[in-house]
Amino acid sequence: GIKRIVAIASGKGGVGKSTCSVNLACALTHLGARVGLLDCDIYGPSIPLMMGIHQRPVVSDDEKLIPPSNHGVKLMSMGFLLTDDQPVIWRGPMIQKTIQQFITQVEWGQLDYLLVDLPPGTGDAQLSLCQTVPLDGGVIVTTPQEASLGVVRKGIAMFEKVNVPLLGIIENMSYFMAPGGQRVEIFGHGGGRTEAERQEIPFLGEVPIFVEIREGGDKGTPVSVSHPADPQGKPFIQIAEALRQKLG
Repeated sequence: GIKRIVAIASGKGGVGKSTCSVNLACALTHLGARVGLLDCDIYGPSIPLMMGIHQRPVVSDDEKLIPPSNHGVKLMSMGFLLTDDQPVIWRGPMIQKTIQQFITQVEWGQLDYLLVDLPPGTGDAQLSLCQTVPLDGGVIVTTPQEASLGVVRKGIAMFEKVNVPLLGIIENMSYFMAPGGQRVEIFGHGGGRTEAERQEIPFLGEVPIFVEIREGGDKGTPVSVSHPADPQGKPFIQIAEALRQKLG
């Protein structure tokens, strides 16, 4: 089965959590691991697009779903159950049941890591997901500005409440390299690292702003696949390495 299950969370939307999930999954694959990605973002499942997966899962002879894969990563997503423009109005128990089925009724095969992309926020849906899935650890994605950090504290509290060890914080959109090589900190400086130190939890790394990261997501080829050794993709490889060491 599955050796380690890790949740990727963010206290609010728009911080690039799904981008980080996709790139970390591909980065772990790049490091030689067998990886699955479970997209639980019920409100806006964007991961199939980012992974370049357009086919739906097929059903095996023993009634299990066979997850489609790309870039060496197996994927199961809420997006496979919906048409593109269909809104999701789901109640808590229904979400819980679906997620449970995604873990137990999907033919994941042998995996070293299953990354679970949680919906943004720290409310009931997220709490119940953390209780439904047997998690080995959680990662919080944030951006540097002060406004994001109060939300990070909520994320930390959420994982503590459900007794899930916190593996660390990733700071996304940390800075932008302007033409001429100047580092511009659009959203402020080092909030994620400072908060990690304050809370005494690991800081996993910072991810700069690169056009290629966004383009990779839109085209279905994440930068950790197309640029693993370059400044665009390398941060994800380094964070994946740090995660691997923490999880053993």
